Formats: sequence, C-alpha cells, structure tokens
Amino acid sequence: METIKFVGRSSEEHQFGIAVRKNVSAYFKEKGISTKGNMTLLLQTVVMLSLYIVPFILIFLVHMSAWTAMMLTIVMGIGVAGAGMCIMHDAVHGSFSEKKWLNKLFGGTLYLLGGNVFNWKIQHNVMHHAYTNLGGIDEDIDSKGPIRLCENAPLHKIHHYQYIHAFLFYGLLTISKLVKDFTQLARYNKAGITGNHNVNPTREYTRMVILKVIYLFVIIGLPILFTPFAWWQVVIGFFIMHWVAGFILSTVFQMAHVVEGTEQPMPDANGVIHHDWAVHELRTTSDFARNNHFLNWYVGGLNFQIEHHLFPHISHVHYQKIAPIVEKTAKEFNIAYNLKPTFFDALGSHIRRLKELGISNQGVQTS
Repeated sequence: METIKFVGRSSEEHQFGIAVRKNVSAYFKEKGISTKGNMTLLLQTVVMLSLYIVPFILIFLVHMSAWTAMMLTIVMGIGVAGAGMCIMHDAVHGSFSEKKWLNKLFGGTLYLLGGNVFNWKIQHNVMHHAYTNLGGIDEDIDSKGPIRLCENAPLHKIHHYQYIHAFLFYGLLTISKLVKDFTQLARYNKAGITGNHNVNPTREYTRMVILKVIYLFVIIGLPILFTPFAWWQVVIGFFIMHWVAGFILSTVFQMAHVVEGTEQPMPDANGVIHHDWAVHELRTTSDFARNNHFLNWYVGGLNFQIEHHLFPHISHVHYQKIAPIVEKTAKEFNIAYNLKPTFFDALGSHIRRLKELGISNQGVQTS
C-alpha cells in the first residue's frame, strides 16, 4: 500500500493536535471517569440485540401472517443496524470496555450480519481512519457501480441522477458484503496486509466460509425448516432485513464524509498530504444533529464523526460532552469545524453533494 505522510503547513497545525488531546484528556481526568463504555452502552446493547433477536424468535413461536412477519424483518433490520453502530463499532475500536475479551466478544456481533471482523478492521480502523476521504485508499468513498462518491473517480452518465437512485443501492451494503468479503480479503492478502497483521490467509478464508455458512443456515435455513413460510418468503424477508440495515448504515456513514464542506484531497507526487493529521480529520469529516438525543442514542454517536475520528478509542457515549471541547479548540486555532445542525440539514447536504459529484468532473475523463 502506498505510504502517505501528513505534513502540517505550520507549527500551529501540530499544536492543535496536541491541544485538543490535552483538553479532552483533562475532561476525563476532571470528571474521574473512564473513556470506555458505561451503563448507557450496556442498555443500548440489550435494546439493539433484542430488536434483532426477539422478532426472529417470535417468527418461530407465534402463528402470524406473512405481512406481520415482514414487519418483524424490518424491525430486525433496524436492530441489526443499531447493533452495528452502537455495539460492534465501539467494540472493534476497543472502546466498548477496558476488558479486551469484552471488546472481542461484542465486536463479533458483526457476524450477526454475516460480516467479517478482520476485513472490517482493515477497511474501517486502518484505511478509513488513517486516510480519511483519500480516493483509492479510503474504501468508504470508492465508486460503487452507479454511485460516485469521490470527486477524483471517473465520471459516467449513470452518475448524473445518483442523488435520486443512490439510496436504493445503499440498501445493498450489508448483503453485498456476504460475497465481497472474499474478494476484499484477496486484495488485502495480495497487498501483504494480512501478513503485516500476522493473519494466516488460509485460516481466515476457512473461518470466513464456516461463519457465513452458519449464519445463512440460521437466518435462512432454520425459518425454512421450522416455520410455515415458503422458502421464497423467507428469502424475501432476509433481503428486506438486510436492505433496511444497509440503507440505515450507508446513509448515516455518508452524511459524515460526503457532504458539503468535507474535502477529498489527493497526496502530492511524494505521497504527502499538506496538513497535520488531526487537521486533515476536521477537513474531511462532519458532525450533524448533535442536539438530537434520540439520534445520538440510536446511531451510536456516528453523528459525532469529528470526535470519533480524533478519538476512536473513546466510547461514543462521551462524544456529546467532548464535542464542545473539540469545537472550541478548533476555533482557537482558526480551524473550520464542519457541523450540520440537524439530521435533515445533513441529509440535504449529502443529496446536494451527490448531485454535484454526479455532474462535476474533477480532472478525470467521462464516458
């Protein structure tokens, strides 16, 4: 993988990184609290897992119509998205608990979606967090068929109306990962990333196959065997659950990085980004709807992406408290702090950015 260096334009940029870490650390010392999860996170864990598991059990135990079962699959999709945002996300970052085994255990909730933890760690913890919004490295903004999320990617005619059709395809996020995990792991292996992380590729492939087969047997096979629903009804319910989860996850993720005011810089010929890393994170990331308490709770603090990117090892339950500290520090150093006041402000900004990316060509050839 290409080596990228972050070099600040001034000493002030470096000083900002030092100051914001010092100020946030002082908050936790003053309050005498851990940076990891608390009872709020435990409650979220119970609720989100219940939203996923309880409807699934009810489908087996209660006689119901296909329409009622479909509504329950929608609830399952909401629950599994919530589990991904509130539980898995913190756990894989190591911020769920001080105890490593708890982080590993709850990081495994990704398997409830048929995903793979190692792939997620590389794509998200390494590529996305270290190289946010860098086209060709940060896979979160890679072009995905009819969707163009990076201004440095090729522009095609199909992208012109992506601000309309993108949300339909967002729903395919999690279900596509069932297959794409294999090609993604192949890329990581070819690039030497698996070796760098002391992961045996054969063992990881085997593990992936076994876990995905178990997942598909439980989520599809058992309902076919032990409920009165036809196989095709079960498959439709499976697709609905995944589509709802993928739609929620994709929309929330993109409203933090593909909105107006977030940059997508490219390194120079020497692989240098001319900003300090902490400043780069503010220039490529946005917060939204910070005062929406329900949203804060459901999306696991993913609307506080600035704070999350600067402090990924701090649990999301603390973001609402440290956000004003980060914003105040940024202003003291004259660094822009990108905040969309409400959910609909962020959603509208994302739609406008999609529209812009669908018609604006940034030095690449159209076809």
